Amino acid sequence: MEEIVIRYIGKKPILKEPILIEGLPGIGNVGKLAIEHLIESIGAKKFIEIYSKDFPPQVFINQNGTIKLVNNELYFWKAKKKNQKDLILLTGDYQGLSSSGQYELADSILRIAKSYNVKQIFTLGGYGLGREVKEPNVLGAATSRRLVNKMKKYGVIFRENEPGGGIIGASGLLLGLGRLYGMEGVCLMGETPGYLVDPKSAKAVLTILSKVLNIEVDLTELERKAREIELIAQQLRSLEEGIRKGKEDLSYIG
Repeated sequence: MEEIVIRYIGKKPILKEPILIEGLPGIGNVGKLAIEHLIESIGAKKFIEIYSKDFPPQVFINQNGTIKLVNNELYFWKAKKKNQKDLILLTGDYQGLSSSGQYELADSILRIAKSYNVKQIFTLGGYGLGREVKEPNVLGAATSRRLVNKMKKYGVIFRENEPGGGIIGASGLLLGLGRLYGMEGVCLMGETPGYLVDPKSAKAVLTILSKVLNIEVDLTELERKAREIELIAQQLRSLEEGIRKGKEDLSYIG
């Protein structure tokens, strides 16, 4: 097996200057949740599977008992209206495990994007706060001041020196390397506690992205998942309070 294997599914689509959108696993799985919901909502079709030696040595077992080698996948969607753009959507099971693997994967994806004349990239992710977030904001980072000003009009927040450690992984690397390929880009990061899968933050990111793309997206399923996660979070908080109270009671013994 080569370092990276790119496998096309069916005929190669004909696309006109599509926008590349990335949503891979990360903090709160915000980006992955958002893009998978978008893929399902608009009916995007898979056309590429990407396999890499830098992914974990693992297969998943499907419901019917068959196996699936872990990978990344590219989907496409063709615009339905004049004010929309064709899309290429990137999601997957994992990001690369090493720095060199991350660079190789990002470069391979950008080479594919370049072959389709992609000019703009959106990367999606979570911004971990380590605390509960009732109404998540969406923070941004962009490759130009012009894009910063444009995204502010959609409610994206740009804070000086945030995130403090920069953007690690595919969400940052695709933008950084993308500039070398002549592509401009924006990273949208939904605020999230970071310790649970966060559909509420994914909804906040997708709400803004859908406005930018002029695409209607039904967010009902994300809202349902957000309620489920909130219930789990409440149960965890109750459990922690019970444990803490038990320890306090024990302190009076002896």
